[in-house]
Amino acid sequence: MTQINTEPYRSMQTSGSTEPVWTHKLPWSQIPEFLSLDKDLETDIAIIGAGIAGISTAYELVKRGKQVTLIEARNVLSGETGRTSGHLTNDLDDGFLEIAKKHGEDGAKQAAASHAWARDRIGEIAEELNIECEYRRLPAYDISQFTVGEKKHEDELEELKEEAEYQRKIGLETRFDPNLTVRGWTSSIDQRGGMVADNQATFHPTKYLVGVLNWLKTQPNFQCYARTRVMDIKEKGIELLGIGHKTVEIQTEGGHTIKAENAIEATCVPLQKLSVIIQLEFYRSYCIAVRVPKGSVEDCLLYDNAEAYKYVRLTACDEKDDYLVVGGCDHKVGQEEETPRFDELEKWTRERFPQAGSTDYKWSGQIFEPVDYMGYIGKNQGCDKIYIVTGDSGDGLTHGVLAGRLLADEIDGVRNPWAGLYSPKRVGSMLKSLPSMVSHDLQINTQYKRVVQTDIEDIEDLPRGCGGVLNKGTKKPLAVYKDENGNVKQFSAFCPHLKGVVCWNHVEKSFDCPVHGSRFSKEGICVMGPSKAGLAPADEAGEKEQVAAAA
Repeated sequence: MTQINTEPYRSMQTSGSTEPVWTHKLPWSQIPEFLSLDKDLETDIAIIGAGIAGISTAYELVKRGKQVTLIEARNVLSGETGRTSGHLTNDLDDGFLEIAKKHGEDGAKQAAASHAWARDRIGEIAEELNIECEYRRLPAYDISQFTVGEKKHEDELEELKEEAEYQRKIGLETRFDPNLTVRGWTSSIDQRGGMVADNQATFHPTKYLVGVLNWLKTQPNFQCYARTRVMDIKEKGIELLGIGHKTVEIQTEGGHTIKAENAIEATCVPLQKLSVIIQLEFYRSYCIAVRVPKGSVEDCLLYDNAEAYKYVRLTACDEKDDYLVVGGCDHKVGQEEETPRFDELEKWTRERFPQAGSTDYKWSGQIFEPVDYMGYIGKNQGCDKIYIVTGDSGDGLTHGVLAGRLLADEIDGVRNPWAGLYSPKRVGSMLKSLPSMVSHDLQINTQYKRVVQTDIEDIEDLPRGCGGVLNKGTKKPLAVYKDENGNVKQFSAFCPHLKGVVCWNHVEKSFDCPVHGSRFSKEGICVMGPSKAGLAPADEAGEKEQVAAAA
């Protein structure tokens, strides 16, 4: 069954109404809590966003003796880090043959080496801090989406063979196995053969990060403030040829000012209007956790070769069973129906693993795809003191850990050989990606059609526990939510970012913007940028609901 939040307000703890499998071993109540900022302050480095990128960067900087202040708009770990599938791999989603087309062979080698470092770094820190987080090494298998005997199966195996040869050339422990099978895949569906990338890893993401946070809390040069939303960030002063001095000034929703020597936006998407945002595509991805008897399925990472590919791993359940975590079925935010995705994942799983038992968890998360496959880590465009982390391309866990090293090095003035590959100011690979950028921009601009569309004709049409956009044409569109008791709350349907009209997400009970992927809880609270603010209340009930949810 799908786990749904039963508490009235959960938007401070996570970005959707469904529960990820990670809460099975680590409920929200066990995640550290921090007070909200109630004063102005000064710090060496301010980090905005307390997910894996923000926490990892804080760890690396604190270890180097910097004074670090971590700021989170909601509770720590309330974003996408707690809604991932927990794969740690340098067998990157986009494939190294494709990456090399944009970044050359040296760029492909750097991508492989940097994500391998991040994969291994998690294991090192877990051991150093004695964090029990299910970290373990295991192989990754890439297989065809088609069955043996189909021409497309043969074609995809040839592609995987070529990819394996290239990966081995650039330093990965990869090989092609024409007879590859997964132990526990006992159905008659035959997709054997594929690529094996050895020495990959997996873990329990929130257990790991809670361990890191608990260590950070003991450090005198670390402080953290939750439920502290940043509304503006600017560089102040002039610095030219070593003369003068720039600092960063951050304004919070609560009216407080943070002054910092440097600031890092580890917010999934930077808090800005456009710039790198137009170089990203925004996707929803879906996961289920199905019980399987312990030892009945091989402990591996598994991926098929579909465009919206399936991905599989195991995590602990109880003494008798493990959870088989199966994900995929990606689509652009707010542009397709969400509810059929879980049925597709479950059907796929049961057809291949007949021993599958109950489906206990179903959830979704967000992915940020850069047009040239590499994320952005470094100084924001046009800035000297403000850094960003975004565009994880489905590898957000290793990307976030990697950000810690790259940003700590850059702030310390240490030359890092991987920095250019991830620089937000890079040009060459962007020029190669212009056709994709133009196509994407045209596609998202069509989403402004919702300005003249309506989801419901009358509030009476809206079922309880659901939302929708009411657009009567003569008035501004309204995002309407009717709770389980029949009470109605109304908000502006315009996303504060660039005025796209939001859509109702039936799975996560949220209002999602199909233009640049901002998301808002059923109370109108912003749970995903690039929007910085929530949906403006349009009636008294909406205003009260928003205040109560944020309390």
